[in-house]
Amino acid sequence: MTDYTSFDVAHLGNVELLTPAFEKSLWFFQDLLAMRVVAEAGDSVYLRTWDEYQLYTIKLTASDDAGVGRTTFRTTSAEALERRVAAIEEMGLGVGWEDGEVGTGRTYAFRDPDGHEMGIYYDTERYEATDDRPALKNQASRFPGHGVNARRLDHINYLAKDVVANGEFVAKALRGRESERIRLDDGGYAAWWFHFNNKSYDIVYSDDWLKHGNRLHHLAFAPDTREDILKAADIFLENGIHIESGPHKHAINQTFFLYVWEPGGNRIEFANAGARLLLDPDSPVVEWSQEERKKGQAWGMKTIETFHTHGTPVVRQ
Repeated sequence: MTDYTSFDVAHLGNVELLTPAFEKSLWFFQDLLAMRVVAEAGDSVYLRTWDEYQLYTIKLTASDDAGVGRTTFRTTSAEALERRVAAIEEMGLGVGWEDGEVGTGRTYAFRDPDGHEMGIYYDTERYEATDDRPALKNQASRFPGHGVNARRLDHINYLAKDVVANGEFVAKALRGRESERIRLDDGGYAAWWFHFNNKSYDIVYSDDWLKHGNRLHHLAFAPDTREDILKAADIFLENGIHIESGPHKHAINQTFFLYVWEPGGNRIEFANAGARLLLDPDSPVVEWSQEERKKGQAWGMKTIETFHTHGTPVVRQ
């Protein structure tokens, strides 16, 4: 039986994305994805997807290299936050308490075994619509009606030197529940998917074939439908955005997807992940073999060659 502490983390909170092409990246998120700037601080702007209940979704920061800064997770209660902090400290990967970012309360900073910077919090500020007030009171703001119309942050996928060590950390420290994994013939996993709520995944670790570690594989946003993702491909085509793969359907977790590279070089996915929900709190993990994964994606498209090598920051050899 799944223990109640397996629901201590509510969801992926927000993510800092680093970019060496700040103005172009801002154009991508603000104009093409229809995200709204809600705050600015130093070399960073804070943007939100249109149905984000919190104040912001991503923090976009100017940097010499692309990549991911801090990823945060929101807990389901103050008590859950204390439990998760105790677990993180027990594993020796805690950094300490800090003041929160824009709209979030005190945050406990930590790192995963691969070095990815993370934080966990409970207190948060809800977004209050002004000139974007919606017609329906059960959504956070008005539907923007242009570009991709990214509704919410969906998940994050990291490249890691050691998928197993990082996956075990998420399972113990954050109480992430496994949904699917790919077992390697010689042991370990090529990738491992975890979820905190009814979605099939919130956080993923993929094997970094370059063994650099501490890199971003991709950040994913969810529009409403598959058709939105097809339209997104046309929008990116017309605006000179590199389309890396898709639109297509993943075999694992059955997500309809599109991968692009935003102007700063970070891989961004658009995922219709709501079609497959894990309502069973004791849902068994689905394990795939290397042989099974050779079949490629759900409808036969082969996995792209850059899947386990391209990440940010880019490894310069």
